[in-house]
Amino acid sequence: MGVSFSVKNIPEALAQRLRLRAERNHRSLQGELMAILEAAASEDLPAITGASENRGTRRVEDSLQGWRTLFPVPSRSTVSSASLIRQMRDGRYGEAWAETREPKGAA
Repeated sequence: MGVSFSVKNIPEALAQRLRLRAERNHRSLQGELMAILEAAASEDLPAITGASENRGTRRVEDSLQGWRTLFPVPSRSTVSSASLIRQMRDGRYGEAWAETREPKGAA
């Protein structure tokens, strides 16, 4: 005996696309859903949907290279984080501000 599945709250737009697809393939909605499930379970979905066999497949190395191009790994710098913060602070408030603020114990 077969197993029954129940899918609830399907958006109307999706249900309409499934009905049209079933009509295009000369199947009932039940038959179309069964064909989709069988194709998905057998990993033969491209043959049923007409999608390209290479669609959605990419080598990990290619994806990684793309990410490295977009987000390069920062090089190790000899600049300290404290000097970067000083540069940002001085640029925002001006060097005059930094000069008026003497470090504790410097006098």
